[in-house]
Amino acid sequence: MSKRFIETLYKTYGQSFIVDEILFESKTDHQHLIIFNNEQFGRVMALDGVIQTTEKDEFIYHEMLTHVPLFAHGNAKRVLIIGGGDGGILREVLRHPEVEHVTMVEIDQAVVDMCKQYFPKHSDGAFDDPRVNLVIDDGVDFIVNNTELYDVIISDSTDPEGPGEVLFSSRFYKGCKESLTEGGILATQNGVSFMQIDEVKTTFNRFEGLFTDRWFYAAPVPTYIGGIMTLAWGTDNEALRQQSVEEIRERFTQSNIKTRYYTPELHVASFALPQYVVDVLK
Repeated sequence: MSKRFIETLYKTYGQSFIVDEILFESKTDHQHLIIFNNEQFGRVMALDGVIQTTEKDEFIYHEMLTHVPLFAHGNAKRVLIIGGGDGGILREVLRHPEVEHVTMVEIDQAVVDMCKQYFPKHSDGAFDDPRVNLVIDDGVDFIVNNTELYDVIISDSTDPEGPGEVLFSSRFYKGCKESLTEGGILATQNGVSFMQIDEVKTTFNRFEGLFTDRWFYAAPVPTYIGGIMTLAWGTDNEALRQQSVEEIRERFTQSNIKTRYYTPELHVASFALPQYVVDVLK
């Protein structure tokens, strides 16, 4: 029998991976981290029984969480990333030629170092870009004490359990709003809506009073099982979510960015949500 990794995110439902080779494993009183090879998905990283990223499908998540807000904004010069220690979001942000400065806040330097070693294609040298300011700090502490302004803020957090829970709090979202330029955009990871619909409802309610336009957009990521992943969207410029395919395509073409999942058509279509999600947002 082959060794299997069984994900434990949900008590009654899950997925399993054949472990071809364990590359790294660390068990402490606080967490269990494992990185292993799998024939279908390449290198896989899991934290406390939950899949965090894989080599084969990371591009879908990272492209959609990055390019939708950046192309919607159209001229984001300063970007803030909260979390994202694997460097995938940073890699995609830096592909935008208009971006002049990126601050990335990661709570653990060891995560960055480990991902550089085991998932080098995720960051693809992004940490060496002179536009990057890597800050090792707690995301909430950073945002509530921040005095800088950013055009786009991207929160690439784990699920709202343990250390990641505070990145779904009203205090965190308020700090993000106060750190945005006029018409700036906040985009955040918000779970798989079919399995985690309460997270969608909670975030939507916490965005109330902060953003005049609060919504979600969707992306299907194979290893984030259970249906589409919802990505939260908050801005005071309601026009940014209403742009045409032609407008987005013009920006996309001018950028010369080559993508593997994101397209201008998917950008516009991603804001169309299933009825079960819309019903919750009512």
